[in-house]
Amino acid sequence: MTTVDVKQVVAKHIVSPKGFTAAGMHCGVKHKKKDLALLFSEVPASVAGVFTTNAIKAAPVVVTKETIYDSRTLQAVVLNSGNANACTGKQGLADAKQMQQLVADKFMIPANTVGVCSTGVIGQHLPMEPIIKGIQEIELGDSVEHGVHFAEALLTTDTVMKNTAYTVMIDNKEVTIAGTAKGSGMIEPNMATMLGVITTDAKIDSDTLQTLLAAATNVTFNAITVDGDTSTNDTVLALANGLAGNESLTPEHADWDAFKEAFRLVSQDLAKMIAKDGEGATKLIETTVIGAATNEEAIKIAKTVVGSPLVKTAVFGNDANWGRILAAVGYSGCAIDPTNVFIKIGDEAVVDGGEPLDFSEAYLLEYLKQPEIKIVVDLHVGEGQGKAWGCDLTYDYVQINATYRS
Repeated sequence: MTTVDVKQVVAKHIVSPKGFTAAGMHCGVKHKKKDLALLFSEVPASVAGVFTTNAIKAAPVVVTKETIYDSRTLQAVVLNSGNANACTGKQGLADAKQMQQLVADKFMIPANTVGVCSTGVIGQHLPMEPIIKGIQEIELGDSVEHGVHFAEALLTTDTVMKNTAYTVMIDNKEVTIAGTAKGSGMIEPNMATMLGVITTDAKIDSDTLQTLLAAATNVTFNAITVDGDTSTNDTVLALANGLAGNESLTPEHADWDAFKEAFRLVSQDLAKMIAKDGEGATKLIETTVIGAATNEEAIKIAKTVVGSPLVKTAVFGNDANWGRILAAVGYSGCAIDPTNVFIKIGDEAVVDGGEPLDFSEAYLLEYLKQPEIKIVVDLHVGEGQGKAWGCDLTYDYVQINATYRS
């Protein structure tokens, strides 16, 4: 396999790629914190999107999905936090379309090149007066500060911003891929999760970008879980404006593998940040499964392990209860041979051939106190491999969600 040279950007933010500007501000949806974000490309960009599989879809999901499938390009995305505009009927659709039109008027671009995203409380109509005023007043820029403000405006129960960016050489041109996301609870996607925006100055057509985003989603955003709930608003959008000056990217391009890897890394970084910042979480759990029948089954098994409430609570309590891991593997619905299963927590093997091993309880007690916990499961069934990420389940998760509307 050819080695690719992908470099992480130090000052990483959504406007790291050429030709993008952004901003975030407080307009009044929330009491104090930033709640309105706007992204703009100086030229129309190829676009790809993945959306919630929940049958109940928020108004902005409906509007944006229709928009990108119709126009195949986007030039702007407007996002608000504090109110999901979900389960709001005809008025919700009208409000999402008004946000779209307001941005179109601001930049004098077609309304069908504007995406709309919302996140927050379900079942309440948007307070349109402050949103209208905010869209009219928000001022864009391409500085790190503007990128930070954009990321801040997306947050709900998140405790940290989620930003990443990488550069890669394509046709001897430096291409940048950046991403920003929010997500902390209601994280159990069947396609993507959260609100996420990926920007790149690479030249790539929308169909190829859609295929790339879907593939990256399957091994990153689809491979995380916090609480087993699928949001009504999950959206990930990818915009590529072509301003890096490379030749159009396709799988046949000589530098395709490098671009694909950089894109995957952006998606994986954001996915792991979401899992690590799960509501009330204190630890990131990474499960690697090898020796599965297929790669798809490996990811499914890994996700079953990190999604198990019993595994999550054991990790929170620093309890090396490997039986919970083995049980999750068993009910994953995938092909396994119980007599061939091997499990390792950290550097300590705890199960081999489906039978318990003598291990150091003292080592695992200390290991499980670390902020990142790694579990490896080897099934010895086939060549499939995959990873999934989750977090521990804490008292604070219950507290946060018991008082979310208040």
